[in-house]
Amino acid sequence: MIIRPRLNDYHGLPFRQEKVDFAIPFLDEDIPLYMDPFLLWKSPSQQDNALHGSITNSFNYLGKLFTKNENEAIATLREISECDEVGLGNSKSKRGKKIGDKMAIAILSTFLDIPQIQENGFMHFELLQLLIEDFSKDRVSDISCNLIKSFLIDYTIQQSIKFSIPTDNTEMRIFDNRKLKFVKEIVNLPINPNTKEPILLIPKRWLRFIPWINFEDFYNNYIVISDKISKGEMVPRAEILEFNRKNYDQLQTYVQRKQLEQKDCKNDPLFTQIPILSSKRKFESIKNLPTGKTDNADQEYEKYLCPLLASMLYPELDFAQPQSRTVEGVLIRDLIFYNNTSHNLLKEIYEKYKSKQIVIELKNTKEVSTTHINQLNRYLNDELGSFGIIFTRNKPPMNVFKNTIDLWAGQRKCILIMNDEDLNLMCQVYENKQRKVIDVINRKYVEFIRACPS
Repeated sequence: MIIRPRLNDYHGLPFRQEKVDFAIPFLDEDIPLYMDPFLLWKSPSQQDNALHGSITNSFNYLGKLFTKNENEAIATLREISECDEVGLGNSKSKRGKKIGDKMAIAILSTFLDIPQIQENGFMHFELLQLLIEDFSKDRVSDISCNLIKSFLIDYTIQQSIKFSIPTDNTEMRIFDNRKLKFVKEIVNLPINPNTKEPILLIPKRWLRFIPWINFEDFYNNYIVISDKISKGEMVPRAEILEFNRKNYDQLQTYVQRKQLEQKDCKNDPLFTQIPILSSKRKFESIKNLPTGKTDNADQEYEKYLCPLLASMLYPELDFAQPQSRTVEGVLIRDLIFYNNTSHNLLKEIYEKYKSKQIVIELKNTKEVSTTHINQLNRYLNDELGSFGIIFTRNKPPMNVFKNTIDLWAGQRKCILIMNDEDLNLMCQVYENKQRKVIDVINRKYVEFIRACPS
């Protein structure tokens, strides 16, 4: 099976994360980012500004509804508190949990208990993180997504057509921002093959690891409620929330400050390459490591090499995850990359060796052996394909290289062996930016094929 599968991997669509406007969803887990409505507020796009206004108006409507029909307001807020279709957050099951009545009442009561909110409502409802216990970034994200779900449906349909993502008819409950109530619609959306639930795509430009307005920033950079903080003492969160509810003017001043600093509010990328200086340091650390397991050198090798390869091979290869497996009592560490066929070599690997993902095995050994080759050979299967790479410290002995040639001749499996010299060249290419790092692997592949029997 595909390891950490994404929507495009399942359907065999080889587009890269870098090349699409939306965050490519995982099928088995959430994307560890959150929608931040502040990014819509500060956006130069009038459409984004209008969507922020829609979120704000709809949320403030629930406050008014609470004074007239408490049960309906609570039920509505509970329903919009979770948005599984967008797959954002830290859930490993693709299933979130809605808030309970107690939290819903605490949230809606701010419209009764705080005069400024009662009169004007919220401009940025994420301020609830500073008012209500356990109201966190995942609630900000899910409520925002639910309140503009109609737009996200249209956006998803457009992107699905553009990138040939298969879709199917499905029924969804949508909060209608004009009618201010839930309606049911039959819409044509991508479907998660595991859960059979619809998938909504979301623009990358709206995503952050933590909202611009958040409790930690308020606590660390703004709050002054007692001498405790000036003395470096911790103030209980509950005490701060209670103070904020009684001193809402302080929060409004905090929001004004955050608005003035809006130029610093940017979306977070789904993947960030390490700087060139950092890559040099990691390679130097690898060169100075002893081979084998002395002083946990094998673990250090993995620690340095994993971010190095993930950064240098991006964007041609999107990094999936590191993994550990045990074969015959031996711990083996792999790196798994998505094959997006964005380079001629990757297209050949996809077409010739059926590799939807590329396995890179890490061996901090003085000398790679035929046993290592055979371990990787047995791991390569119909799902992973017949192509793999071993990164080790030194050039392989001739009999080991011949073993890889024999595997190609007999089973049409390709296992490349790369060493510190190759890694050094990759680092040099990464630094000068004149060529792509994947070209170093391509050179090794060409050398390998030339050595194979015709």
